[in-house]
Amino acid sequence: MVLFDRRDGVATITLSRPERLNAVTYADTVDLLRILTELKDDTATRVVVLTGEGRAFCAGMDIQQGDEEQTDEGRVQRIYRNMVRAGELVLGLREIPQPVVAALHGPVVGMAFSMALACDLRVASPTAKFVSPFLKLGFSAGDLGLSWMLPRLIGTARAGEIFYRAQTVGAERALELGLVTEIAEDDLAGAQALAAELMTRSPFGLRHTKELLNLAMDAPGLRTHLATENRTQTMAFLTEDLKEGFAATMEKREPRFRNR
Repeated sequence: MVLFDRRDGVATITLSRPERLNAVTYADTVDLLRILTELKDDTATRVVVLTGEGRAFCAGMDIQQGDEEQTDEGRVQRIYRNMVRAGELVLGLREIPQPVVAALHGPVVGMAFSMALACDLRVASPTAKFVSPFLKLGFSAGDLGLSWMLPRLIGTARAGEIFYRAQTVGAERALELGLVTEIAEDDLAGAQALAAELMTRSPFGLRHTKELLNLAMDAPGLRTHLATENRTQTMAFLTEDLKEGFAATMEKREPRFRNR
């Protein structure tokens, strides 16, 4: 089950199968993709928080649940289709315009590791444990973008060590590596506080900064990326956000950006 709550510009997505450590089922994936699709066109929501109910953020994909969609395809085709769908979920977290803050506690395993990395910022409780068990199970570590995202976040050598040795990374080590933004005793409260901080920022700036960060990961070179940045900054000059930001700076007060 996936819970969704939206108030005051912040949407909270909660994985809610605590009896199974929030392992993601086929139905959960469908619900999550629907929510992310709606958020793409949601101009009122400016920040998203992603969390899990109970003692775990998420134990990964629930491979014991099976595929609830009945088809006559072969086993390989069915597995591949489910992997593609799960990959779309990871892409969705990156491609929605709102920054996503993950509230992480307990096990963050496999698919959940990829989901956490697809978020923009990560607040971890001291109980958080990032687990990449694939090489112990006979898989590769190339799971739902994990082998693409982790090296970009912490470097190839450190990512390789985690993958090859199938390491479990605790919260303190994750903070040292730059894998998480901060540690908070209550990760959800910490993520909500961080979301509240982001809500004070320019709506235009939030959305376009995320877009630029995404483009930077795929950009063929600095010259191309500079051209994109230049166009974005030129558009910013024409926004009400810029007027309010400069006015607040001159008046030595916090900006009051309108929710749009």
